[in-house]
Amino acid sequence: MSAAAIPTKVGAANPAPGEARMFTNAMRGHNLPALRRAALSELQINLGKLCNQACNHCHVDAGPNRTEIMTWETMEKILRWMRANSIERADITGGAPELNPHFRRFVDEIVSFCTAVTSRCNLTVLLEPGQEDLAEWYAARKIQLVCSLPCYSRENVDAQRGGGVFEKSIAALRQLNAAGYGKDPALTLDLVYNPQGPTLPPPQAGLEADYKTRLGADFGITFNRLLALANLPVNRFAHYLRRRGEYDGYLRLLADNFNPDTVAGLMCRHLLSVDWLGRVYDCDFNQMLEINAPVNGAGGAHLWELSAADLEGKRIAVGAHCLGCTAGAGSSCGGTLV
Repeated sequence: MSAAAIPTKVGAANPAPGEARMFTNAMRGHNLPALRRAALSELQINLGKLCNQACNHCHVDAGPNRTEIMTWETMEKILRWMRANSIERADITGGAPELNPHFRRFVDEIVSFCTAVTSRCNLTVLLEPGQEDLAEWYAARKIQLVCSLPCYSRENVDAQRGGGVFEKSIAALRQLNAAGYGKDPALTLDLVYNPQGPTLPPPQAGLEADYKTRLGADFGITFNRLLALANLPVNRFAHYLRRRGEYDGYLRLLADNFNPDTVAGLMCRHLLSVDWLGRVYDCDFNQMLEINAPVNGAGGAHLWELSAADLEGKRIAVGAHCLGCTAGAGSSCGGTLV
């Protein structure tokens, strides 16, 4: 990438002492209290781990052979809960959520009562059999799209996401532009950047300008915003770091760049994550690590066993991976925080 990345990289390091306490210690070092939930404003719903890709940074460990898929019965329970608790913002994710056979029916129900619906799309799913009308389908419902494109160069994207993915992603972006995304003010198209390895993202604004220049000049593609996300040391990316002897060094990099100004905007404070079985977690990363929210109890709780009022003020479950959201400019599903 042409934008100047944060120069610190990590190499092999000794195991980080007290890994489980690293985030808590960072908070205490800045006299910050334990994280607690604010009022719930958004539900992030993971429809399963099935995906047409198997990216080497994926914290979901998603792929073509995964069988964890949300059923319509579970979706119906979630819809009833959302209506009963006046939830007006929904964030649909996966895997590739579009591959869930009930995806379109579920989203149509959500659109009928939510004021803002976001879908997290890997782009290449638009080229899958049966998805030929997906761009127009999204546009007709004014779904906000957040689409993965970890670089504007073929080499970097294919290295991270698989051979041929860049070419397919460009083709999908052209479909979305043709449907009005990135052009019509009502059709928001945001792209997601994440680093190739164990470094922090460069400044989001400068990188966004680079993306817009390169994608516009090279391919005629337009979009709204670029969201710069840090790679969290979870699942596939954690395995990648450990194979290279970089896991502990990456945690130390995140801890050394802890930014207390990011804490107020952390997504876990206002968003609730729901897995393919309807169980709740403080965030998508905790979900993948199966770290139950304190409100859940030891065995976890299903969404429909709680009320939104039960959540406000409750303590948030944390771990060393939380340092990824508080390092540098911060990282969340909506990009940098400060």
